[in-house]
Amino acid sequence: MLPPAQPHGVEWSSEPQPRRSPGVPERRIALGVGLTNGCNLSCAHCYRATGSDRLSVDDVLRAVDALPTRAVNFGTGESGLHPDFAEIVEALVARGVAVTMTTNGHSAAVLPDAVLALFRDVEFSIDYPDQRAHDEARGAGNWALVEEQMGRCKRLGVSTAIVAVMMAPNHLALPDLARLADARGALLRVNVYQALRRDAFTMTYAQFWAGWRAALEVADLVACGEPILRAVLGIPRAPGAGCGVETVRVSPRGRVLPCVYGNDPPLDLDDLERLGPAVVDEPLFAEMRTPPAACAGCPALDNCGGGCASRRAASGGLDRPDPYCPVVRGDEVTLRPPATAEGGRDVSPKASSACTTLLRLRKEPTS
Repeated sequence: MLPPAQPHGVEWSSEPQPRRSPGVPERRIALGVGLTNGCNLSCAHCYRATGSDRLSVDDVLRAVDALPTRAVNFGTGESGLHPDFAEIVEALVARGVAVTMTTNGHSAAVLPDAVLALFRDVEFSIDYPDQRAHDEARGAGNWALVEEQMGRCKRLGVSTAIVAVMMAPNHLALPDLARLADARGALLRVNVYQALRRDAFTMTYAQFWAGWRAALEVADLVACGEPILRAVLGIPRAPGAGCGVETVRVSPRGRVLPCVYGNDPPLDLDDLERLGPAVVDEPLFAEMRTPPAACAGCPALDNCGGGCASRRAASGGLDRPDPYCPVVRGDEVTLRPPATAEGGRDVSPKASSACTTLLRLRKEPTS
C-alpha cells in the first residue's frame, strides 16, 4: 500500500525573468548545457557521447535568450575543456542567470577565482566514499583534485554538492557518501545509473530499494526528484518538476531535448529560437510526460508521473512501466519516512530535474 501524499517541496527563488513569446504562458526554465563532448577522464559508467562537438558562445546565448531562463547548469562533458568557458559564464551572470556546474574537478580548477566565485553551486562527481575506490573508477589523483577544488569553493563562498551515480557496485555506499558530503559542508545529490552506453552497472530491483533504504536511514530529503522514490514515500511532484516541464537540455551538437539521457533529436537551436518556451509542448517533450498504459488508475501516478521516462525507454520502451516500480509488481516497499531537510540555499535549479534527489545527513539529537 502506498502512503497518502504529504506536503513537500522546495520554494523557487526569485530571479530576473527574461523575455517570453507573446501569448505563451510564462515558464521558468532550468537549462542544461553540454558545452563539449570532451572530458579529461574516461569513466566506465559515463553516458556522454564521444566526438569533438562543442557549442559556441553564440550558441549558448541564443539558447538562453530564446527561453525564460532562470538557471543554467553545465555538465555532461567537462566544460572547462571549452576555450570560452569563462567568457560564457560571465555573459550569463551578466544576464541575471544563476549558473551551476557538474564537474570532476577540472572545470573548477581552470577558472580564476573571480569567475568561480560567480557560480551559484558547484557539484563534484564522487561515486565512492574512499580515495582508493574513487581513483580506481575515475583516475589516479582525481580524489585529491576534488578535495582541493571543494576547499577552494568554500573559501570563495560557493555552495557545493557531491553528486553520485547510484549503481550496482555502490548502491549501499550512499550512507557513507552522505557522511562524506556532510563533512565537507555539502549536500549529496544522487542520480540513478542509466544504461545508455553499457548495462554493466544497472541495479537490480532489489539493489535499487536496498540502496534507498540504506540512504534514508541516515539522511533526510532536501528535494526528491527520483519519481519512483517519490511514489513510495507519498511525496507530490513539486511545481515544474520533471524532465521537459521546466527543464530543457542543449547538447554539444546544438540539439534540443527534454532530458540529459536522451539521444540527439531533430530539434535544434533554430527550432528553439522559433518556438521559445513553447518548445516544451513539442511531441518529443510531451511523450516524455505521458505515462504508460500500465500506470492507469495507480494511486501514485500524480506523484511519480509514470516513473523515469528515459529509464523506461532504455529498459524496453516508453510504453513500458518503470523497472523499479513496486506497484506493477504487486510488491510493497517499506522505507523510513524521511524528514524534509532545509538545503540552506536555493536548490531549485536541480529540484526541478526528474530522477535526481538531494540529501542531507540527518542530525541525530544528542542526549
